[in-house]
Amino acid sequence: MANALKLVPASKERLPAYVEALRKSWSPNSAREAETAREDLAEIERDPVLFIERQCDREAKGPPIALPDGSKVPRLPGYLLWMWDGEFCGAISLRWQPGTLALPAYVLGHIGYSVVPWKRGRGYAKAALRQMLVHARDEGLSHVEITTDLDNHASRRVIEANGGVLVERFTKPAQYGNREGLRFRVATPIG
Repeated sequence: MANALKLVPASKERLPAYVEALRKSWSPNSAREAETAREDLAEIERDPVLFIERQCDREAKGPPIALPDGSKVPRLPGYLLWMWDGEFCGAISLRWQPGTLALPAYVLGHIGYSVVPWKRGRGYAKAALRQMLVHARDEGLSHVEITTDLDNHASRRVIEANGGVLVERFTKPAQYGNREGLRFRVATPIG
């Protein structure tokens, strides 16, 4: 049940469940699924403590981010939380630029999420996004932008269930293959 879903920080105790999901071909990054899974597994093998610490990078001190075309861009402040219902369910991330709601052109949205295939259809993405919107508000964001592919109807339903309003149909930058996408704006809760 989605009500039992919690967003939790990465931890040593929960790391084996994250690794298992990566080994089952899941990835927290839908734009670079296989590459991200391989990179995360390699980083965990090298230094699991550093991997866990890098999941929360509020000062953007970590290494540059690799885009789907292989180019590297500066990291933004942000963090990744794990979806947890007693087991690992997926991940959701928040990123922002201090002092503005704007994002660089190479960042498609403030929030990204991915539920492991064996936990889909339970309302977990909706619940995770609802919870992450509170975190976004706490970072000073009055709203967030979230993008999805034209044919990702499940993601669109998640966004719309959380109050998302379609802002535009757009062409993603070349680093993302110039594919068409949808951009939504979601207000953060008043609190």
